[in-house]
Amino acid sequence: MPDLLFADPDLAALYDPMCPRQERDDFDFYLPLIMAARAVLDVGCGTGSLLAEARAAGHTRRLCGLDPACGMLGQAQKHTGIEWVLGDLRSTGWQAEFDLVVMTGHAFQVLVDNAEIRAALIAIRKALKPGGRFAFETRNPEAKEWERWTTDRPVEIASAGGLSAQMTRHVTVPFDGRTVTFVHTFSGAGFGKPQICRSTLRFLSVAELTAFLDEAGFVIDHQFGDWDRSPVTLASPEIITIARAG
Repeated sequence: MPDLLFADPDLAALYDPMCPRQERDDFDFYLPLIMAARAVLDVGCGTGSLLAEARAAGHTRRLCGLDPACGMLGQAQKHTGIEWVLGDLRSTGWQAEFDLVVMTGHAFQVLVDNAEIRAALIAIRKALKPGGRFAFETRNPEAKEWERWTTDRPVEIASAGGLSAQMTRHVTVPFDGRTVTFVHTFSGAGFGKPQICRSTLRFLSVAELTAFLDEAGFVIDHQFGDWDRSPVTLASPEIITIARAG
């Protein structure tokens, strides 16, 4: 889930170029699940690219995207025929409306506190129909990906509208056993001053994740360590979970 700094429409326009489709193996994983479901909720939908791709691929039923950043929703609303909602799970009251809920882009990791995780899982379970599924991923803490996050030199990004920026990323608070804090800095001629985006992400082990899901009434159907559906190992970059509302 993008940081709320992406409430700024110019920065929101840079998100898809920063995360190009050809590098989104997660889209290839989630699209078949979406296409097979009648009603789908994408929590932290960002620019709406995943749901828009599903619609273009022939999904004819309900597709709904939820995101707290107005800039991102502005990008998403360019895709018609999809329900776009500004807000987060705390502001919704869906009851047994969806067959599938997805959280992509490691959105689940912005839930830092135990209380936030529990509240989100309760809201997701309520939004699902009986037997509905929740599909999401978190980074495997054993892989220590944060050790590779600090950039040596700025990354050039350009939006379709012509805005360009240089992006750097630096870890400011290393892994403390629970979280990692880092900043993205965007600078360029189109910005009056550098825009700084501070984020903190939670890293959960398989055991911790399983305990939260069990507590919320979910049953884990599948867990994978990468987008090729390989099993979770200590070296796996991801913990990809498909859980069913029990």
